[in-house]
Amino acid sequence: MATNVSDIPTTDLTQGLTQQQAAARLHEYGPNAVPEPRPPHLGRRIVAQLRDPLVMVLLAAVVVTVALRDYSDAIVIILVVVLNTTVGLVQEVRADHAVAALRRLTAPTAQVMRDGRRSTVDVGTLVPGDVVLLAAGDIVPADVRLVEVASLRVDEAALTGESMPVDKYLSDGDQGEVLAGTVVTGGRGRGVVTRTGLDSALGKIVALVAGQPRQATPLQRRLAGLGRTLGVAAVALSGLVLVAGLVRGLPLADMILTAVSLVVAAVPESLPAVVTVTLALGAHRMARRAAIVRRLPAVETLGSVTVIAADKTGTLTEGSMRCELVAAGDDLVDVTSTHRALRASEAVRAVARDFALCNDASWSGQDGASSTDDPVEVALVAAAQDLGVGPDVRERHPRVLEIPFDADRRRMTTVHRAPDGSYLAMSKGAPEVLLADETASPSLTRTAERLTRAGYRVLAIAEARWETRPPDDELETGLTPVGLVALTDPVRTTAPEVVRRFRRAGIRMVLITGDHPATAAAVAERVGFARPAEIATGADLAAGTVRAEDVTVFARTRPEQKMDIVHALKRHGEVVAMTGDGVNDAPALRAANIGVAMGRGGTEVARQSADLVLADDELATVGVAIEEGRRIYANIRRFLVYAMSGGAAEILVMLVGPFLGMTVPLLPAQILWVNMLTHGLPGVALGAEPAERGLLDVPPQRPGKAVLDRRLAGRVMAIAVLITAACLGTAAWAASTGRPWQTMLFVVLGVAQLGVALSVRARPAAGTRRNRSLLIAVTSSFVLQLAAVTIGPLRDLLGTGPLSPRDFGICLAVAVVPGLVLATIRALTAGRPHRRGPTPLPTRHATGPQWDQSARKKGHS
Repeated sequence: MATNVSDIPTTDLTQGLTQQQAAARLHEYGPNAVPEPRPPHLGRRIVAQLRDPLVMVLLAAVVVTVALRDYSDAIVIILVVVLNTTVGLVQEVRADHAVAALRRLTAPTAQVMRDGRRSTVDVGTLVPGDVVLLAAGDIVPADVRLVEVASLRVDEAALTGESMPVDKYLSDGDQGEVLAGTVVTGGRGRGVVTRTGLDSALGKIVALVAGQPRQATPLQRRLAGLGRTLGVAAVALSGLVLVAGLVRGLPLADMILTAVSLVVAAVPESLPAVVTVTLALGAHRMARRAAIVRRLPAVETLGSVTVIAADKTGTLTEGSMRCELVAAGDDLVDVTSTHRALRASEAVRAVARDFALCNDASWSGQDGASSTDDPVEVALVAAAQDLGVGPDVRERHPRVLEIPFDADRRRMTTVHRAPDGSYLAMSKGAPEVLLADETASPSLTRTAERLTRAGYRVLAIAEARWETRPPDDELETGLTPVGLVALTDPVRTTAPEVVRRFRRAGIRMVLITGDHPATAAAVAERVGFARPAEIATGADLAAGTVRAEDVTVFARTRPEQKMDIVHALKRHGEVVAMTGDGVNDAPALRAANIGVAMGRGGTEVARQSADLVLADDELATVGVAIEEGRRIYANIRRFLVYAMSGGAAEILVMLVGPFLGMTVPLLPAQILWVNMLTHGLPGVALGAEPAERGLLDVPPQRPGKAVLDRRLAGRVMAIAVLITAACLGTAAWAASTGRPWQTMLFVVLGVAQLGVALSVRARPAAGTRRNRSLLIAVTSSFVLQLAAVTIGPLRDLLGTGPLSPRDFGICLAVAVVPGLVLATIRALTAGRPHRRGPTPLPTRHATGPQWDQSARKKGHS
């Protein structure tokens, strides 16, 4: 709600506050600052890492093993937990530091009147009642009620999403107020500070953001569910083995250790570490492609995204103004086409001359206007240059009179002395004002209407020639409309192709903007994902006449409405990624499953609210992150197949072995050794597997789908049965022939799991480098398994015996069978097409993940 100057403590508008008054009000109102969120302290970060259900199971196992004074087993488990926690902490801190380096929004100083003198003060010391002086290029330091303006224009895109600068004038309404965080693009003004800090419009949005709690990612929810399931199953099975052992008369302490070992075997204890390392490697890969991860689990969330809610200004568009079309009579020229611009008619060049002269942007040389000038004026200067009008036109037509733009008149008029001594008057402004003259041609009026419906911002140009200098009160009489200018915030060149790839990947796109519906519809059409029937406004949402899940384009939305849209989509079962750059996007960024902020052009509030920051501001980088997220999720499922099939095999061996006469098939130390050996290096290496071919040709995983679904669980059990058969078959044969059956079972179990690791590796696209780290990890683990039966101290620790070369060769021959069977099955099914869901729409572009091409062209490799 607008605030009147009369609501503010008495201020002398000429002298401003005294230093004593300012100090008193600073004590009363507090500093003009939006408090930054304090980073969680180390203890809280550690607790967050340890809350993982699988980690909690491991900590419980540590307590039991310590109670039984089995310190070696406890140390092994603790090391796994410490590794997981350390990697997670390091990545979070590195991400915070990277984002901190991008901060640059807050205006450090402001110009105010204090004690009757113009002073430069820190924005944090501004108080209600301060008289602030504003000029082009200033960031408005607080909410200010204007008391004096001169052609003042303000870019409010950061707060409202409106891409066009807004004209300000003296008024009791919103037009007479400028808000904190907006940017002055032209003119100057003087005003009284009405609200500071959290009371300002910017501060209220920040408070709205702070009220949105962080949420668990889809992977975190899936792993939490898996952890609970595995925990219950492991305890039940271990209890069964414990009871069975006691019934057979085995010592209680030994059976407790065996039961604990089974818990550790059933739970893939290295899963938290593998997930953390995999996410960290993914975050590192994304950082090299200009995507900075602020929260480690957010890497995987992108792989589960079903809807991308994109802000228009600065995300799908460049966030700058460009003149695309110039009309003169029936002649319409595309200024963006160099060929057509150079062949423009004299009438079009005359219109270009007019809007180059009736223009307040500075212009010197061939570099065009200054980027600090009003973006519309800058765009008009650039268009004039493209049409062959140079800066010397101002020297040949010096300005002698002007009437600045006024919101009531909605036009700007200037008078220039022509080289022949005559005077040239010209106006530029709203078509409905300048084309209302009866001299306006019907074709020009129709063209203006058509361009407006197409989403352009249209300006009309009118001119008149005087033999002598015109009287001041007749400057705007007798002007004849001669042309039109169509401006737009241009769509990013990469946006249409990126949108097509999102659709192919089964991801729905939604446009949310504070801009005009016609502008939003035009942008949506240009990027290729909207139909007119799918457009709604913030007013429609407030009236409850539309459902968010049925709409593709939302226009004229407020910050809280953007957040409501995200919540509605999530309630509908979608995993939502919200992209944005402005303060008005911050609540929605925090409310989304994953918030994606622009790093270069984005505001600090947006960056702090996001999970992912795009350092290059390219939407294509989101595609890189989505591919990385899907790769990570696939690798985590790959690790689960590998680790859980080995764990299930260990449990089956322990359950079935006693019925075959094997009292204790495996000792607790042997189970822990195999787990450490097979789940450690090979498990982490599986997390680095490249993306499967066709990864982006299928829809994303359903949000409610378990990370270990029925199909995957069946695969785990099939592999476990193969390994179990190999182990128990070898042990039974060894026992019947007088060989060390337990040692041979131990060798087959470890080597068979290593063979499975090689069989579940990814099948990447052609030309993709294979994961050499997996071969190194498997080889290293095999050497350690060999050492466990050849090195004396290790044999004593693990309770193994020596094997002859022949016996070891027999173990190897049997151990490779499960992996070979699995590899054969995969090879036979490799040619089957991926199942596609109904979400993706057909496109004509080439298949395969190509997301990072635009990034590589820009130097991000």
